[in-house]
Amino acid sequence: MKIRQLNPITPGSRHQIILCKNLLVKINFLNKSLLSYHHRKNGRGMDGHISVWHKGGGHKRLYRKINFGNFRSKLIILGNFYDPNRSSFISLVFNLTQKKFDFLIMTEYVFPGSIVLYNFDVLFLDLKLGYRTLVKNISAGSFIHSLSMSLSSKIKYIRSAGTFGQLIQKTRNTSKIRLSSGFILIISNSSAATIGSVSNLKRKLVSIGKAGRNRCLGIRPTVRGVAMNPIDHPHGGKTNGGRACVTPWALPTRGKPTKK
Repeated sequence: MKIRQLNPITPGSRHQIILCKNLLVKINFLNKSLLSYHHRKNGRGMDGHISVWHKGGGHKRLYRKINFGNFRSKLIILGNFYDPNRSSFISLVFNLTQKKFDFLIMTEYVFPGSIVLYNFDVLFLDLKLGYRTLVKNISAGSFIHSLSMSLSSKIKYIRSAGTFGQLIQKTRNTSKIRLSSGFILIISNSSAATIGSVSNLKRKLVSIGKAGRNRCLGIRPTVRGVAMNPIDHPHGGKTNGGRACVTPWALPTRGKPTKK
């Protein structure tokens, strides 16, 4: 996917950088059974009070049912789609074994018409981009994504756009995975992963350009604490000079360990 900077014909397009989605499928009638209405709580709890700040509004969207499980099959990629509910793109596949359609997290550089295999045999060595197998079968140094801790559990790690993990060390029973954050994850060799990296690698280069696009995404404005009144935030008021940074509930935010 290429990125494109718009011509500054309006104030909103002056700094706007968009992602060209010309390789994505816009309309497909094969995936209607995989779409469902999902009630968005918009950061509100059961009583209607705000529980998560800066969320609300936004354009209507349908939820795409993604298959996060581990299943043995042979798949053909029918098309790649934009998903408003996640940062990465998704792929519509046809399961040649179970004769049904599914949505999966798209692997970068895996295009429509490709054949991918989900095989969890112990000695499965025919590995290509987009194939899913046990970590035991993947060679050290490889890039992986969509990591699940066991065959019976769903995909838990490395699902966001442009992320990948690197298999840096293998022992007899365990392996070490370096995540995009730099954290070293120690997992069992019976875990499952997909070869490659998650799609939409250039998402971090996109510039929104104007506040109205964020409102369409369901993101509300963020107000600084020092711009509030003292009743609304501990940082509020004009006589706030010299106070240490705290949360709205007066808990320290810098210099105090928060890890349990």
